Amino acid sequence: MNSRIFFWSLTSALAGFLFGFDTVVISGAEKTIQALWGLSPGLHGIAMASALYGTIVGSLIGGWPTDRFGRKATLLWIGVLYFVGAVGSALATNVSVFIAARVIGGLGIGISTVAAPLYISEIAPPKQRGRLAGMFQFNIVFGILIAFLSNWLLAGIGESAWRWMLGVAAFPSLLYALLCFGIPESPRWLLVRKGDRESGLKILRRIQPEASEAEVQAEANEIMAGSSERVSSEGTSSQGASGGHFWTRGLRKPILLAILIAFFNQLSGINAILYFAPRIFELTGLAAKAALLQSVGIGITNLVFTFVGLWLIDRLGRRTLLYIGSFGYIGSLGLVAWAFFTEHFAIVPACIFAFIAAHAIGQGAVIWVFISEIFPNRERAEGQALGSFTHWVFAALLTTFFPKMVAVFPAGYIFSFFAGMMVLQLIWVKTMVPETKGVPLEQIQKQLGIE
Repeated sequence: MNSRIFFWSLTSALAGFLFGFDTVVISGAEKTIQALWGLSPGLHGIAMASALYGTIVGSLIGGWPTDRFGRKATLLWIGVLYFVGAVGSALATNVSVFIAARVIGGLGIGISTVAAPLYISEIAPPKQRGRLAGMFQFNIVFGILIAFLSNWLLAGIGESAWRWMLGVAAFPSLLYALLCFGIPESPRWLLVRKGDRESGLKILRRIQPEASEAEVQAEANEIMAGSSERVSSEGTSSQGASGGHFWTRGLRKPILLAILIAFFNQLSGINAILYFAPRIFELTGLAAKAALLQSVGIGITNLVFTFVGLWLIDRLGRRTLLYIGSFGYIGSLGLVAWAFFTEHFAIVPACIFAFIAAHAIGQGAVIWVFISEIFPNRERAEGQALGSFTHWVFAALLTTFFPKMVAVFPAGYIFSFFAGMMVLQLIWVKTMVPETKGVPLEQIQKQLGIE
């Protein structure tokens, strides 16, 4: 693998580390914050979910700066948003300042799920694109684990421990922003969006130093030809942004694929299990072990099997991993449902870990890579934003309603519902999902029938 491309991809993927860290680090500070400012349950919930609100907005608007100002500039400003969010949260003097700071950090998270996987997919060679783009997901999981560890290490340093827990993210945020100065712009953005062929060719030569000049010129021509065909078929100016021409019949297949992969990702119940593991384990009588099982057992399982997923994604392919994940989901969720119906609670922890492993190898490893591959160059940022927005909306809805679901329905029915949704995912993978392993981005466009 070209070490230069690996470094550029790793730098971009570090946005995922900050995403994972920022999402989970609040768990170590939430009780102290509620007591410190005397928050009512309602206001406490708003404060804890404030980053998620920012994430939804960030994912919705993330395609605009990524297309307007470029992939590199957007990645750099994500680091700035993370830094401001971390420092603002740590220094907050009241709940209003705290919420504002968390929303700013959430904006960074939302935009990162658009810009980072997209950037990596545009600079990565086809044979290594899955592993490189998948590093974003690996870094999310790694950031979650480090956040749990950081909270544990800082818990005993005094009454300001919660401020340090939140503020420590400023250090990797600053490092990430500085590293972004060392990455190049995406050649596809330069060629298609900016119309700067010379700069685009320069980056392509750095990506493929072994390629001849004729090969580099041919690749640039293919990139631009794919964009020109799309522009011509939609009747738009070659200099204009895609804007209102995203929601067209020609893009119906990638749009549907992006929405459904994000929909099924959340309807597996992954966020409910990650966020409410103590509540689930409490239902089985394991409340005393819940925190350990959540923060250590689930975190390590997620990390290890995410690594396995990244090792397999360019070997077995995206579609195959979704098959493996679907069967793993159905088996583990079905057994959890059976355990609750029959009160065989002893198998629940093992089944939850199996569920996490299935997610990490399947949907977790594939989702951000797949969405970043299936849209044409001109619409890729908008497509990534659509998939990301869908993901975060359903994540918010699931997180909001899961406690009420548990209060109203027996747990066995809830896990049966999740298992049933994964049967539908399996059917979707069988009937609709194309294999994109090792296929150049411009060829995927033709494979999906986009002209």
